[in-house]
This record gives sequence, structure tokens and C-alpha cells, in this order.
Amino acid sequence: MWGDSLLIVFISICTAFLGEGLTWILVYRTEKYQKLKVEVDRQSKKLEKRKEAHGDSLDKQHKKKIEREEERLKNNNRDLSLVKMKSMFAIGFAFTALLSMFNSIFDGRVVAKLPFHPISWIQGLSHRNLPGEDYTDCSFIFLYILCTMSIRQNIQKLLGFAPSRAASKQGGALFAAPATQFK
Repeated sequence: MWGDSLLIVFISICTAFLGEGLTWILVYRTEKYQKLKVEVDRQSKKLEKRKEAHGDSLDKQHKKKIEREEERLKNNNRDLSLVKMKSMFAIGFAFTALLSMFNSIFDGRVVAKLPFHPISWIQGLSHRNLPGEDYTDCSFIFLYILCTMSIRQNIQKLLGFAPSRAASKQGGALFAAPATQFK
């Protein structure tokens, strides 16, 4: 069981590096992505400085300028996401093939023992294709997903591919909360 668990962590690390490598080839090294990233970082810092400089005492003219800059930043973030999305389909297809291959290798094998009983709607994933009723037994897919979720973000930070803090702070993400500071 320990050997399988360590192998799954190793597989997760390798697939994260493979994914980031493919993303670098298809996205990060392109001129369009690099220009958009620089523009988003520049606009984020400029907008943050402008908000800090004026604080809450804004007249209508400053509010309009900030709203226009926020709109430009949102548009650039959207364009950046579109550039990334094209390659994500290719990477998603490759990882689906890899996942099905590894899933067939580890099918029906307990790869880890969970220190808790998962909640009912996660049990189907954590106990997938495992015999018995011991829900602390962990399947390949559950451990792989947990490892990949934690490892991939750290590898992105390590390689410098994670979004800048200024851009993240300004939002522009798909599920970001709306900015209501100036309304």
C-alpha cells in the first residue's frame, strides 16, 4: 500500500510537470500571452496605486477613470484566459488518456487508508471500484486528484507560471466577487 501511495504521488508530480511543460510550449512562450501578461500586470499595479492614492474620497471623474481601467483590465484578463483555454483542451485530452490508463492499472486496489470517513457524496470517488464496505480505503483516483490539486499549484509557483499577486488581487477571474467599493 505504501509503495502504491508513493507511486501515485510520483505520478502526480510527473504529470504536473508534463502539464506545465505542455502549457509552456503551447501558451506561456507565445508572444501574445507574454504581451497580455505584461499588460495585465501593468494595469493591475496602476489601478491598485490609483485606488490607494485616492482612497474613498473620489469625485465622479476619478470614479469614471477607475471604472474604465477596471473594464480594460477585465477585458485583458478575459483575453488571457482565452489564450490559455485553447491549450487546456489539448492538455485535458492527454490527461484523460493518462488517467484512464492509470485507473485501469490501479483498478480495485486499495492504495491508501484514509484517517477519516469521507462524507457521503465523496465516498463514491474515494472508494471507487474498491471491494468491501470500509470507506476509509482509498482508491487511486481520489489520491491522485488530491495530490494533483496540491502539487500542481506549487509547481506553477516554483516555475513562475502562477498569476501575479496584483492581478489576482484585482480579480478578473471567472468566479471573482464583483467590486462594489466605488458604487
